[in-house]
Amino acid sequence: MTETRSEGDRVVLVRAMAALAATPPFADLDTHTIEALAAQARIAEYRAGELILDAFRAPPSEVLVVVAGRVRVWRDAARPHDPDAPDMICGAGEVFGLDATLTGKAIGPLAVADGPVRVVRVPADQAAAALPETAVGAVPTRGLLAPAELSEPGDRLRVDELAMAPLVIVPGTISVREAALAMARTGLAGVRLSDGDLGVVTDRTLRERVLAAGLSTERPVGGVAATDLPRLPGDASAAEALILLLDDVRSDHVLITGPDGGVTGAVEARDFLGSPVTPGLVVHERIERAHDVATLVQHARRLPGLLADLLAGGLGAAGVLSVYSALVDAVTRRMLELTFAAHPEVSLDAFTWLSLGSNGRRESTLSSDVDCAVAFHEPLPQDEIDRYREVFLEVIGSLARAGLTGDGHGATAAHKLFARSSASWEKIAREWLDDPSRNNAAMMVSLLLDARPIMGAHDVPAVARMVTELRAHPASMRMLLEESLAKRARLRPLLRVFPGRDAFDIKRYALLPIVNLARWAALTVGSTALPTTERLRAAAGSSILPARQAATLVEVFEVLQAIRLRRQLHQVERGRPATDRIRLDRISAIDRSIIARAVREIATVQQRMANLSRYENPEDWGRPDPQPDADDWR
Repeated sequence: MTETRSEGDRVVLVRAMAALAATPPFADLDTHTIEALAAQARIAEYRAGELILDAFRAPPSEVLVVVAGRVRVWRDAARPHDPDAPDMICGAGEVFGLDATLTGKAIGPLAVADGPVRVVRVPADQAAAALPETAVGAVPTRGLLAPAELSEPGDRLRVDELAMAPLVIVPGTISVREAALAMARTGLAGVRLSDGDLGVVTDRTLRERVLAAGLSTERPVGGVAATDLPRLPGDASAAEALILLLDDVRSDHVLITGPDGGVTGAVEARDFLGSPVTPGLVVHERIERAHDVATLVQHARRLPGLLADLLAGGLGAAGVLSVYSALVDAVTRRMLELTFAAHPEVSLDAFTWLSLGSNGRRESTLSSDVDCAVAFHEPLPQDEIDRYREVFLEVIGSLARAGLTGDGHGATAAHKLFARSSASWEKIAREWLDDPSRNNAAMMVSLLLDARPIMGAHDVPAVARMVTELRAHPASMRMLLEESLAKRARLRPLLRVFPGRDAFDIKRYALLPIVNLARWAALTVGSTALPTTERLRAAAGSSILPARQAATLVEVFEVLQAIRLRRQLHQVERGRPATDRIRLDRISAIDRSIIARAVREIATVQQRMANLSRYENPEDWGRPDPQPDADDWR
């Protein structure tokens, strides 16, 4: 390495200022600050093959900006640093070492000159002082930068902290009347059944299964106890419990289980009063009680404000978006009920309504389309299906007025392609499996694999069949992989920012590639999970998705979703429609750094999958990783 001080301090200053002024995040700084940084910087030159930075050994003391030449960069400490296979190449106007410098952690990268290279080296303390919004942050264990407000609070409210009274256990042989007396203080009782399982009796159970049915209160309580209430471990978040209550209209309690799996208590809606998720519960109650479409539209249009309240109340971004998805479900169900009430010639009992896309995965944001389909329980004549489609179109129009717009490409229940009988879905699913090259099969399969019933029967045979049978169809699996890799994470828009013109589509170039990878990876291991992070965790440790890369993608997805949510709330607050396009010249340096690093991580995984698929047989894609990462999946 040589320093170019011989050129004179003034020349060095001018060159350093020019480099910083053209390189994000320093380009956002005012001229005075850039000049002060340049005065403390130094310019260094390197020969081909010379080490420039090893930030895996220790946090760097400087941030580096490439002025001329190319730098080979490796970002993963666990992988061998093959001289001929760097993770990326940095050219003029690109910065590296920023993440490790600002966080004070040895998270990489390793950088080596690819030829003659000239760089500007800015002292770490000066860079941190010039970029104040990045000075305070919480860094996840895997090394991706994330501001504190993007992470789940460490002191999140646990579901077992909500339970107001212990569960009273009674034998199933006592009478309903005796069980009701035992419930006087708690409002519910655990019933020990003859097979050893534990049922539950609540006030709702007594009303619906005893009083409304005209049964005697002297009959054994074991015969009316509910055994299908949703359950959560005691250390689950309050948000998870709320989502279960919002999603399952048949349940008024969520059971709490201990470390041994036994039921230790239960929570109901009133237990959430005063918690960070209370606003979501209040809005849900208003949605359920809306007496006409106009009132429902009015309540639904307040959802963006609710998301801001939940975020401000301490609920993490992932929890906020899950609650939002549950509320979108509630609005859709109530809209169906109100609309069909005005059309007695059609019946809600005739079909199952399927939520597709991001809401099917419980990942809706304010810019998400309401993709949907229906499966009729019995084959119907086409003219009758068309009559239903007219009502579905009315429902979708009302949802659009509520701020929940339908898919612009026609992926809605009003389209004939997405309104079929269960038998028809089975038939077309078989055709897609047998010949994946027909009728845009890869896209249709991807939509159906994200399907989640939100009203009607909760079993969708075509979906379950696809998950179990796709692995036996190598051609279909390979085509799905090609479809999953078709939308590549793109870094180039991030590296050449033209103020006033450049915008980054965070969904198209970052989030969607992860969603597609996760869906396909879950298929390789036979997982039926829907949320992207659950799919990644299910596939973690397989040959196609090593545990370390799965962990990285989980972290990347959650952080990018948080950035997306905050930006969309900001747009709505300013009276603008929520979009997925982000002006990189108008966001903080820390967010820009996060996005740049995230896109690189996604691209690395995509490239690995593409390379592996060329020489590994499809039937081997879901096998355990023969060389597991050093760090176990957590």
